[in-house]
Amino acid sequence: MADHSSRPRRSPTRLAVRRERRIIKLRFVRRWGAARIAAHLRLARSTVEAVLRRYRMPLLRHLDQATGLPVRRTPPRRYEHDAPGDLIHVDIKKLGRIPEGGGHRKLGRTIGNRHNKKHRPGYAYLHHAVDDHSRLAYSEILTDERKETAAQFWDRATAFFQGHGITVRRVMTDNGSCYRSKVFAESLGVEIKHKKTRPYRPQTNGKVERFNRTLASEWAYAEFYSSETARTATYDDWLHHYNHHRAHSGIGGLTPIERLHVHNLPGSYS
Repeated sequence: MADHSSRPRRSPTRLAVRRERRIIKLRFVRRWGAARIAAHLRLARSTVEAVLRRYRMPLLRHLDQATGLPVRRTPPRRYEHDAPGDLIHVDIKKLGRIPEGGGHRKLGRTIGNRHNKKHRPGYAYLHHAVDDHSRLAYSEILTDERKETAAQFWDRATAFFQGHGITVRRVMTDNGSCYRSKVFAESLGVEIKHKKTRPYRPQTNGKVERFNRTLASEWAYAEFYSSETARTATYDDWLHHYNHHRAHSGIGGLTPIERLHVHNLPGSYS
């Protein structure tokens, strides 16, 4: 038997087609929002919004204000450097520490805020370095974002990438004070080119921003942790999983380590 539509044959409360067309005309001609159209026609705003959705009307911000026609938006440009080490994305993620007993994301705000007031856990600073081509990531949980801390982190990150056969040629950071410092420039040396993101455009450093979102959803807030110590203890294992076992859709379903194998780079792959 063929499936039948669940839509009712009649919709007594639905607006007449003439009024629906009036709503659409006001949208195109006047470029009005749902609230203003509703006030003008003496209709409920929810009714106008339902009509606009049913006719698949684009949002006002997607319309050309001169013509009322949808603006063809340029799809975001995605770039990827050709080889490991061509560009390393470096960033710091400020992450609220979990108070003893657990935080509000798992226990609710009442209990979580009570734990926060009692223990005042503060913040952890996750320093990241992510290879643009392979997505291989080196990361540490540190106590601050001072210039000395950032420089020392980069020294260890460099050793990590060298251990995987990667020669770093460029580094991209935001415009944070630690990255503008002389001590960080000295840690990069003269052979590594330092690129900075455009101000207020974190998407310029998109690979590490994506890593931050993955980290938040799959590690930082994925489970209940009774304390910051308990969460921190799992980080190295999670990072190993990310590099060695987690398939990445942006690189054809490969893991970062597998992407390195494509280039036959030496190193230890466990």
